[in-house]
Amino acid sequence: MLNRLWLAFFVAGAGAALVRWAGGEPQVFAAMIAALFDMARLSVEIMVLLFGTLTLWLGFLRIAEQAGLVTSLARLLGPLFARLMPEVPRGHPAIGLITLNFAANGLGLDNAATPIGLRAMRELQSLNPTPERASNAQILFLVLNASSLTLLPVTIFMFRAQQGASDPTLVFLPILLATCASTLAGLLAVAACQRLRLHDPVVLAWLGGAALLLGGFCALLAGLSASAINALSSLLGNLTLFGIIMAFLLVGAWRKVPLYDSFVEGARQGFDIARDLLPYLVAMLCAVGVLRASGALEFALDGIRWLTHAGGLDTRFVDALPTALVKPFSGSAARAMMLDTMSHFGVDSFPALLAATMQGSTETTFYVLAVYFGAVGIRRARHAVGCALLADLAGVLASIGVCYWFFG
Repeated sequence: MLNRLWLAFFVAGAGAALVRWAGGEPQVFAAMIAALFDMARLSVEIMVLLFGTLTLWLGFLRIAEQAGLVTSLARLLGPLFARLMPEVPRGHPAIGLITLNFAANGLGLDNAATPIGLRAMRELQSLNPTPERASNAQILFLVLNASSLTLLPVTIFMFRAQQGASDPTLVFLPILLATCASTLAGLLAVAACQRLRLHDPVVLAWLGGAALLLGGFCALLAGLSASAINALSSLLGNLTLFGIIMAFLLVGAWRKVPLYDSFVEGARQGFDIARDLLPYLVAMLCAVGVLRASGALEFALDGIRWLTHAGGLDTRFVDALPTALVKPFSGSAARAMMLDTMSHFGVDSFPALLAATMQGSTETTFYVLAVYFGAVGIRRARHAVGCALLADLAGVLASIGVCYWFFG
């Protein structure tokens, strides 16, 4: 699957470039070659950041493992994951790491979520009988990561505030609804492919409990002002992050774990993971760069606009679609598209509100695919790409529907 997808990016880019060249834009080929080198450089820059982040967090995680915290968390969630990931034994460390990863993603702690997620993927790989082929558990984990269920999209609030929004948190509920839709779509898609029994009473109880907690969280924030929500978001994220670190250290000290030695041992693992990631990042990001530089995404946008107009539908949502189209390929590019939409149409305009909602509803799917599967050497993704893109589509469609509902 990844081989065909990678080739498809270059073929689509070549086709779009030929059309632009025939239309009098010969510089398109220079732009594509420049994109190759730019993305190769960007891959190295990402790796430098990952080296530090991975070594830091995997060092703390090693302390948590030796203190028994990850195992305790795995036992707590064993009944649920026995239904969702039946090939993972109850109490396996991967379950605790997966839970920590989801919690970090939900709170918007990306700098912690990625290292924990990579450690979880390596644990799942230890159970994989065919190392180059993604297992069912790895696919479910990756798709749920790509769907990006985020409770506190603090960075989007920050960008809206910088652009002069009267209420930076106006998009909080639309983002929450849209990201829940994308996560649910991803879960249902994987469940259909893997024939998981989501109607099992244990699964329904956990999902129902999560829905109640989510509803209570929304009710709590609904009564707060914009400044109060921003303050709570910042406090909750930072306090949670530091609280997790202190819990690891204190419990480790109580259980007589050699803290410094354990941290160094885990940090060394993080260094090894980061080093092995570079070839996969270069391959995927260069293909994405060629696709973007060729103008293929702009052709897709023009086609959607024409079809929408021909169908007599409202076309305002099309102005926000650049964010959605590039988000699966590049988070920074999607962020730039969102800011451009805010600047061009106004931060509180319908296209800008929709772009912000789309930015918060999904994740950079192909980056997640390259990093998570690349970290363990998986080359056959099976149904992971299709399910992740379906979750992306659900997030985009939900964003459009919710924004028309909230903002007209």
